[in-house]
Amino acid sequence: MTAAVRAALVAATTVAADQAVKALVRSTIERGDEIDLILGIQLVNVRNSGIAFGLFSGGGALLVLFAVAALAALLVFFARHRERPLVWLPTGLLIGGATGNLIDRTREGGVTDFIDLPLWPAFNVADVAITVGVLTLLYVLEGPPSRARG
Repeated sequence: MTAAVRAALVAATTVAADQAVKALVRSTIERGDEIDLILGIQLVNVRNSGIAFGLFSGGGALLVLFAVAALAALLVFFARHRERPLVWLPTGLLIGGATGNLIDRTREGGVTDFIDLPLWPAFNVADVAITVGVLTLLYVLEGPPSRARG
C-alpha cells in the first residue's frame, strides 16, 4: 500500500469518526448542556467559531480560507516527503482533523466541541487528531530520541 493510500485511509477514518461523534453529540445533548462524567470531565455541546482556544472567534470565511491554504501546504509537503517513513500517519491525521472541523465550519458556522476538561477549553475528535498529528509529524521529522552513550 502506498503512502498516499495510507494517508487517505487515515484521513477518511478520522473524518468519519469525528463527524459521527459530533452528530451523536448534537442529537443527544442540547446545545449548552453539560453532562458530568468523572473527575470534573464533562460532555458538552458547544460551538467554537474561532480556532484553538476560541482565538479569532467569528473569523468565518477568513478561517475557512486559512484552513484550505494550510491543507494545500500540507499536501505539498507530503508530495515532497512521501518517501519518509511514517509521514503518511501525521499527514492523514492532520488532513482528517482539519477536514472534520472545516465541514462543521461550513455547515454549522462553527465547530462542535464536546469534551470539556477542567481548566481547558472544550475540544473534539478532530482537535485530538490535529494535536496527535503535529506531535507525530515532529517525531517523523526529528526521528526517535537518541540515547546518550556513557
